[in-house]
Amino acid sequence: MAKDFIDVHTHTLASGHAYNTIHEMAQAAAAAGIFVLGITEHAPKMPGSCHTMYFMNLKVLRRELYGVRMLFGAELNVLDMQGTLDLPDSVLDTLDIAVASIHLPCYQKGTKEQNSTAYINAMKNPHVNIIGHPDDERLGFDYEMLVEAAKEHHVLLEVNNSSLAPNGYRVGAWQNYLTMLALCKRLEVPVIMSRDAHTAFDVGNHEYAKKLLLEADFPERLIANYSEALFLEYVPKAGAVCERNCPDVPDCPALSGALTNRGRPGS
Repeated sequence: MAKDFIDVHTHTLASGHAYNTIHEMAQAAAAAGIFVLGITEHAPKMPGSCHTMYFMNLKVLRRELYGVRMLFGAELNVLDMQGTLDLPDSVLDTLDIAVASIHLPCYQKGTKEQNSTAYINAMKNPHVNIIGHPDDERLGFDYEMLVEAAKEHHVLLEVNNSSLAPNGYRVGAWQNYLTMLALCKRLEVPVIMSRDAHTAFDVGNHEYAKKLLLEADFPERLIANYSEALFLEYVPKAGAVCERNCPDVPDCPALSGALTNRGRPGS
């Protein structure tokens, strides 16, 4: 099996219901063999999360910690069926990565078609890289609509390990993902595994996502966690962030060549 070296949907204390610091998450990533870690705090409409100003100031953070490539962004809330997001484009333009998710505290659910349309309209925002946990039967989605739109708008669909865990609260995720993955496989639409970690102990643990992908007989070449080139195709800002923000870190394990210089994950 290919080396899984990317985990880009995680949360820290700033999200209000997560339990570790940025440095603790980065240390855990290094220990887990994760080369690229994304910190994507819940955007402002999530109860208890951080203010817009937090995201405006992410530029001050180092993009390398403990040998781990750091990306700082947001898990945006899809607020309505028009795909409205809770950070303005002026802020989104400054982020390294953006995940767009539907959360029931921030969204009035509709029919499967309406919920799918909400995600599809969010995909149309060029700042969105990943659609988060499109798996909850409490909402319901038309997966043919979602997968076709992800292909059209060049957005990764997430396979969320937290949704699949035995203590996960999203309903019907395993079967819904099998449906989604069958369509992704047929239409050649890539996916990305995410832990959605809210504690450092969970960083890089994609145990259930991997089991699901094996059950689905999903091709590794369509899993962004295993391919630097595929990941960069969908998250292009990741290739330049370290050079822009950490010029004084010559051995930073940045993408676009630096990983290769240090030895590719799994080599």
